Amino acid sequence: MDESLMQEIIRANYSGAMSQMSAYTGIAAQALAVIIGGIILWKASAVYHKKKKKERSRNSYFETVYSRGWKRKG
Repeated sequence: MDESLMQEIIRANYSGAMSQMSAYTGIAAQALAVIIGGIILWKASAVYHKKKKKERSRNSYFETVYSRGWKRKG
């Protein structure tokens, strides 16, 4: 590393500019993790709901010839 670059980094660290940058980076990483986690939970919920909806098929006990044909056709 170039010595002037090293001095610049040290100066930025002691002036407080570096600590602000690390705080902003941490907040940005947390926001990204929340967004990704939310998308994953949303997709998992959609898959679970679709599976539950498929399982809730209509009970055939009450199905009769009349109930199958009572709606208008066409």
